[in-house]
Amino acid sequence: MSEQGFATLRGDRPIRVAIVEDQPLFRNMLEVALESEPTLTVTASCATVSEANRAFATEDLDVAVIDIDLPDGNGIALGVTLRRRLPDVGILLLSAHDAMDLLLDLPPDVASGWSYLSKNSSTDKRTLVRAIEVAASGGTTLDPALLRRMQPRAGTSVERLTDRQYKVLRLLAQGLSNAGIAEELGITEKSVQNHINALYANLGIDADPSRNPRVTAALRLLEETGPSSSL
Repeated sequence: MSEQGFATLRGDRPIRVAIVEDQPLFRNMLEVALESEPTLTVTASCATVSEANRAFATEDLDVAVIDIDLPDGNGIALGVTLRRRLPDVGILLLSAHDAMDLLLDLPPDVASGWSYLSKNSSTDKRTLVRAIEVAASGGTTLDPALLRRMQPRAGTSVERLTDRQYKVLRLLAQGLSNAGIAEELGITEKSVQNHINALYANLGIDADPSRNPRVTAALRLLEETGPSSSL
């Protein structure tokens, strides 16, 4: 998938984004940052779960950027409700806490198409925009800084990957396209695809048309890694 924006997946129109964030200053900063991107447009901005439920009554939405801790409820529960109402909507969770592993506990019927960024570590706009673009395409982005602090658990299939396969998997989980991974590692896109095919085989991820293999691989990485012992 091209790094030049995913708006073309939606008929050459901007990706429609809703924001649910209770801190007024942070919410305003998100609005300004996202509206400055030509591939994005903010269609709703809410402070609470109740406001969001009213705003999301229509289907003019591609991605919801949701804080986890909200005054009148939980952002994850809001995301589950929203996905069951609008199955194609991508969910990007933002939190001041390291809550990335909560993605592993999502109900199976809505488990795909979720991403997570930490307010503390993912502070650059490009990371946020890329996560929204990936969410709009049905993919998953995991917080890059938090991933760098993780190491494979002993005895897992992720631990058995080669060093290069593990690097490719981690970049894939950050939402990078094959072209982006190739640029990051200084290799060709064909080499990236070969590494992805190999790591899919090693992780037992088959070509199930009902599941996005990149999402499955990202969640497997999250499931089979833990904080580095050197921290």
